[in-house]
Amino acid sequence: MTEDTKSCLEQVKENMASTVSFFDKELQKVHAGKASPQMLDGLKVDYYGNPTPIEQVGNINTPDAKQIIIQPWERALVPAIEKAILTANLGFTPQNNGEYIRIVIPTPTEERRKELVKKVKQEAEQNKVSIRNIRRNANEIAKKLKDSGTPEDEVKKLEDDIQKLTNEFIAKIDKMVDAKEKEVMTV
Repeated sequence: MTEDTKSCLEQVKENMASTVSFFDKELQKVHAGKASPQMLDGLKVDYYGNPTPIEQVGNINTPDAKQIIIQPWERALVPAIEKAILTANLGFTPQNNGEYIRIVIPTPTEERRKELVKKVKQEAEQNKVSIRNIRRNANEIAKKLKDSGTPEDEVKKLEDDIQKLTNEFIAKIDKMVDAKEKEVMTV
């Protein structure tokens, strides 16, 4: 293998791995009645006029499987945190006691569980499309390598390796979806 083909293959592997990693983070945000601090990932709180990630304005704890406690560094932030959670429409209502926010995670209904599974599958499909786009871009690079004088058999091997990586990473996503679906549908 030439340096160019190795480099191309490494880049493909790295990009596909980061896509799967992103998908894993998205899956952690989907809750099925079990409290997790990741459920609040991406939530921004208005901190003196600046949208700030919620994990940077206070402690987030899960004392048990059904609740999340958010203890802000400053008491004045409690209403802002409450507003951010309500605005995000995450499917639960925060309880403000003046010092911290308590979120009790409701047990999802059968209908809600099916919606969550559907959402997971849609997200999975978007990430599979991303992986296929990475494959297409890599195949275009392989064609350019062929045009610039790289031996045809080496380019063919590179294309085969790219396809193997594509199949491998799509299989990982499918496996993650199956596991998450099982978790969500379990009462």
